Amino acid sequence: MAWNKVAVVGAGLIKMGELFDQSYEQMAAGAFEAAVASVDKGFEPRQVEAAFVATQRGTLWGQEGIGGNTIPSAIGLSGIPCTRIENACPSGSDAFRVGAMAVASGVHDVVLVIGVEKMRDKSTEEGLLSRAAAGHPIFTRGETAPVLFAPFATRHMHEFGTTREMLASVAVKNHHNGALDPYAHFQNEVTIEDVLKSPAVCSPLHLLDCCPQTDGAAATLLVAADRAEEFTDNPVYIAGFGVATDHPYLHEKQSFTEIAATGLAAERAYAMAGVGPAQIDAAEVHDCFTITEILDIEDLGFVEKGRGGIASLEGETALDGRIPVNTSGGLLAKGHPIGATGVAQITECWWQLRGQAGDRQVKDARVALQHNLGLGGACVTTIYRRD
Repeated sequence: MAWNKVAVVGAGLIKMGELFDQSYEQMAAGAFEAAVASVDKGFEPRQVEAAFVATQRGTLWGQEGIGGNTIPSAIGLSGIPCTRIENACPSGSDAFRVGAMAVASGVHDVVLVIGVEKMRDKSTEEGLLSRAAAGHPIFTRGETAPVLFAPFATRHMHEFGTTREMLASVAVKNHHNGALDPYAHFQNEVTIEDVLKSPAVCSPLHLLDCCPQTDGAAATLLVAADRAEEFTDNPVYIAGFGVATDHPYLHEKQSFTEIAATGLAAERAYAMAGVGPAQIDAAEVHDCFTITEILDIEDLGFVEKGRGGIASLEGETALDGRIPVNTSGGLLAKGHPIGATGVAQITECWWQLRGQAGDRQVKDARVALQHNLGLGGACVTTIYRRD
């Protein structure tokens, strides 16, 4: 498959958290400003030829309808082509993929991708009730995200002897990384005992096994690789990506010890990039729950099936481990502002490959993987590299 090479020359995000003082538009503008400021040789907003905006919950929760014209108007780019992308939790990653294809096809040379989500203007209870009321009127009515992922934890425990301590070790690691990330929603360390004693949510998952509802925004600037030197001497290139889907409903799942879409998307991304799991130096994966990261690292090929819990407990995925995972703090600590999540993951990969991740920096990182999963049934996986 022939396609033009695409470079990421700018990326940025705002501090994640409960941003009651900011609107959708203000959050998006802040992320755009951060991305523009990150461009080494300077960037003029008018250079943006098209934009792709990811947001998922705004209209579902009735807070604010976000169309293709909303964000360009808010950031001073009214008039440019802009498309809103929604694909559940991987909305931001899919917007990035579509933006990359717009550049790779030659249609545009300079593209902006923004992910933005406002989740905390409703209480946690209202948010959960809104989620439970969404989806299929029979198959998923009343189902919340913990209900969807808890059976995977139970089955993984049954088949492989995974323990709650192993699950908790994921939260401990990611909160440690989040404490080093100035943009993270939660910047506090936790212990295994803290996780085990936190309130039960849906057995075997407890509160600290779950990611928070978060407000946030992130943005990236993509350009044709032959123009990258106009903006930076240190670009990050898109090496490959894969997208896959699986049955969205629990009663249709063929297995509760793997996410089929992750394996398929990873296989396609590895093939396109010409690398394998052993060549990945750092990874940002979708850890909406502790069990999800354990499944992710197995399905992405970082560890053998059934060893994800042991690998996490033994520190293989720590900052100084064999394969550092979620150096940003992941969804568990950085937060999960749905439309912005994937773009924020991409920003962390960009920082890591450019050596700009501060205390979270992975030594000599040259290839990074980013994985974003939605509702157990949609997945986008992208691989990045630097020369």
